[in-house]
Amino acid sequence: MSTPNFAVSAIALAVLQMTSSAVRAEDPDQTMQEVVVSAAKTRATSASVAGFANAPLLETPASVSVLTAQQMLDLQIRSTTDAARYDASLSDAYNAVGYAEQFSIRGFKLDNESSYRKDGMAITGDTQIPLENKERLEVLKGLSGLQAGVSAPGGIVNYVTKRPTDTPLRTVVLEERERGNLYGAVDLGGRFDNTDFGYRINAAAERLRSYIKGADGNRKFVSAAFDWRISPQALLQIDADYQRKSQVTAPGYQLLNNLTLPNVPADQLLNDQPWSRPVETTSSNVGARFEYKFSPDWNATISANQHHFKRDDYTAFPYGCGAQDLYPGFCGNGDYDVYNYISLGEKKSPLTAQALLQGRFATGAIKHDFTGGASFFKNSEKWGDYLYDLSGVSNIYHPVVVAPAPGTSGPVSERRRDNERALFAQDIVSLNERLKLHAGARYVKLKRDEYVGLDDDGAVLPYAHTDIGFWLPNVALVYNVRPNVATYVSYAQGLEHGGVAPMGTGNEHRALEPGKSKQVEVGIKADIRQDLSASVALFQIRKGLEYTDAANFYVRNGEAQNRGLEVALNGRASRDLTVGVSATALNTQQSGTGSVELDGKRVTDVAAFKSSVYADYAVPQVQGLKVGANWQYSGKKAFDAANSVFVPSYHVVNLTGSYATRIGNIGTTFRAGIANVFDKFYWRDVTPDLGGYLMPGASRTLRVSATFDL
Repeated sequence: MSTPNFAVSAIALAVLQMTSSAVRAEDPDQTMQEVVVSAAKTRATSASVAGFANAPLLETPASVSVLTAQQMLDLQIRSTTDAARYDASLSDAYNAVGYAEQFSIRGFKLDNESSYRKDGMAITGDTQIPLENKERLEVLKGLSGLQAGVSAPGGIVNYVTKRPTDTPLRTVVLEERERGNLYGAVDLGGRFDNTDFGYRINAAAERLRSYIKGADGNRKFVSAAFDWRISPQALLQIDADYQRKSQVTAPGYQLLNNLTLPNVPADQLLNDQPWSRPVETTSSNVGARFEYKFSPDWNATISANQHHFKRDDYTAFPYGCGAQDLYPGFCGNGDYDVYNYISLGEKKSPLTAQALLQGRFATGAIKHDFTGGASFFKNSEKWGDYLYDLSGVSNIYHPVVVAPAPGTSGPVSERRRDNERALFAQDIVSLNERLKLHAGARYVKLKRDEYVGLDDDGAVLPYAHTDIGFWLPNVALVYNVRPNVATYVSYAQGLEHGGVAPMGTGNEHRALEPGKSKQVEVGIKADIRQDLSASVALFQIRKGLEYTDAANFYVRNGEAQNRGLEVALNGRASRDLTVGVSATALNTQQSGTGSVELDGKRVTDVAAFKSSVYADYAVPQVQGLKVGANWQYSGKKAFDAANSVFVPSYHVVNLTGSYATRIGNIGTTFRAGIANVFDKFYWRDVTPDLGGYLMPGASRTLRVSATFDL
């Protein structure tokens, strides 16, 4: 089924469901009265990402940002890349168009196997994670050893799944973006005739027309979530989703002569060969959660999620300049070598399970909120030896068609398997009415088996084996200066798998041993009024530094230290004005390597200051009309580890507008936006991966959409 037909079918399903008597929870008159256009809460007040259950953000001793489904709808956010523009701590990290959305938090790149979570369960971040069935997008900034076990020190991104609604929900979204990008989605929710059973269905289809000419493709998504209220004490939730995405990927640029930034248009595609093919990815999840309340104060939860990911990767990949013996780097005249890269049948299948016991009790005058539990994680990674052969030479100013190098990738086999088991406990102790002590720890047992290679006779060598345990403590004090103002100080330890040696290194594809990180953070949070909050956090994170050394081996040596200040303001500043401010000042430093090219230098692709300011104004003279603007700023970034080349700072301005009305009995909201209003050219991503690549930001793009609440 083609993408446009899929979208039409999904919309037809929404209309059909609107009139279906089999799923009505109320009579038709009552259903019609539910369809109104009204103001929604402008900010989230709680999140689950920083603990083991939903908790008020004011009382959470960590820096957390949340985007709700309504905010994502209002801001026309279709991907995590769209969402990242509103959080200054979240940055691109080899976020290539058409490949995988990859990010860093607080200057540390996230781990694709452990830093992305669905309802707290680990999923693979090797493709665009769909937002159609997500109720919230939560970002925990900083170490998450207690909450998540293994994850990158910058933080985790948690996607909270939409659940069945108590009243009928029928929403259709249609959108078109400049250059022919078409999008359609439906969101259906409610309860069956037997109201103990509820459902939530989401479907979407998208014809992808990137701002980079030729980086085209399509995406299809469908999901379902059901719950069963077995009794007043017992609740069973089940969900499943499936996504298929096909898109030509857009590689980045290297420096001319490995010294100078190229002068190129933002919409040029270097992967533009007649034999270029889209990267094909499929991903799916099956999740389950059972909750039982023993009493008003005690409950138990068992949850699990099975994720599957598959990718066929094709790229006419630009790398180096053979004529000048530059690896990396493009030739001074714009020439670059073109490689035929093929890797078929890449697979990952992480399974996560967790059991929790939570309750409240008192020992004398001291109150306790206790959580204890166990978790299990396993993952199998499979791939074959890839094809990466020189095909010819092209030019960034005058593209040249080259013939592809012959061949394909080798047979797929399991190359890495992980097993993680953990026990954890946390107690939030109310020492008095204002002071709380958060104390907890997680013990993690890690096992990993990894393919090493073949011996001289072609036989598989014994797999490298890791079997080691770690304690990860976490302690914090929270003091409420006033009922609406809280301060905190925290200390945490985190754990991450060692980085995987990149292509072209002497230990290519091998992972380093696990490593710990440490964080100290102090902060203050305030609910200025019911719908307006502010926060300030000061932090320091230290971890082992990973890099490719002079012998071309990927190693961990020395230390990376990131110190920073985060400021945020979110909510309704007045009856008509909604604001969002996010700013991060970050000092990054490398030390202890013994290399003058690294010690004391700034980390690549990290701005010393980054900010995002958003305002939305409801025009009082025209009911239903809103106008908004977003201003993003990023300071200069180091391109290379030696800090010999810096990429300039940039400003980007985006404008939005919406109008809510009724067409007959259908609540309708029209939205429009212009991204990069002044058509500013800028390098949004300066990744050090694969020798270092530059990726331009999107040029000016117009988008319009309509949302129908049927």
